Amino acid sequence: MNDAMFAYSLDNKRYHTFNYHVKTTYSHKVAKVSLNAGFTCPNRDGTKGHGGCIFCSSSGSGDFAGDVRDSLEVQFQRVSSMMRRKWPDCKYIAYFQANSNTYGTLEQVKACIEPFLSYGKERSIKANSLFNKQDIVGIALATRADCLSDEIIEYLVEISQVTDLWVELGLQTIHGQTARFINRGHTYQEFQEGLQRLRAHGINVCVHIMNGLPYETIDMMLETAKTVGQLDIQALKIHMLYIVEHTKLATIYRTDPFPILSRQDYISLVAKQLTLIPPHVIIERLTGDAKKDDLIAPLWSIKKVTILNDIDKEMKEKDLYQGCRFKNK
Repeated sequence: MNDAMFAYSLDNKRYHTFNYHVKTTYSHKVAKVSLNAGFTCPNRDGTKGHGGCIFCSSSGSGDFAGDVRDSLEVQFQRVSSMMRRKWPDCKYIAYFQANSNTYGTLEQVKACIEPFLSYGKERSIKANSLFNKQDIVGIALATRADCLSDEIIEYLVEISQVTDLWVELGLQTIHGQTARFINRGHTYQEFQEGLQRLRAHGINVCVHIMNGLPYETIDMMLETAKTVGQLDIQALKIHMLYIVEHTKLATIYRTDPFPILSRQDYISLVAKQLTLIPPHVIIERLTGDAKKDDLIAPLWSIKKVTILNDIDKEMKEKDLYQGCRFKNK
């Protein structure tokens, strides 16, 4: 382990954690509050396809986002108040999680985001709000690279000048055959174009990739990580594919079961993927959460904490750390 990596010892990890980032950036606890703004996706509404990605639920509401029947302010207030009881000095990032949160008119996107922006103490105090805007240190928008119009990007540039802004782009895989199978609805080239347009304006981007997609090999998943590691990104989320009820993937799996990564395969894979990601990239997630009652496979994924602990052990035992195998093109 090189000396530079000891900087991440704040939480005893061999990779650049989100926890390390927020503590060194804001000097206190920062948590994301997941929101559902009621947007849809172009591969769900018929523009590029129907039904969404095959692993998405039929509602497409986001597994842990707020209840779309509530206003965004009510969603935020309910979750943040619970977090406040656990972390009294907590600050927040308003995280628009469900579906594609730039897939709408500029007026629709503005109406969702504006309540969570603070343009100064005086304006915030006068605002009729369920929460103190001064407690919100940033905005995160989950979306797709093909849902970024010129006027939306111009607005995002404005936002980035008054708060910390993150745009989360779902990629999942660089492999075209897999992307078509999962009904992704856009190509890797389109993803690259969207990323480049955001980065041309200095907007921070977090990319999502997914392990265990149907019929992908370990080498293919490593290739996705290696390729993403070469891109101009600021953060990365690594997800495990979950087969859950009420999805097209569940129907496919029951009809013609495909191989699922074992627990150890996943742990070894993630440890290797991290070695291909440059050290400055923030690692926001190494596995995900599926609702236990809906989960079909893999059942080993339920114990998330033990998986994360074993990834740490794997990296220590094999003397691996983020970026140790990263090479510029």
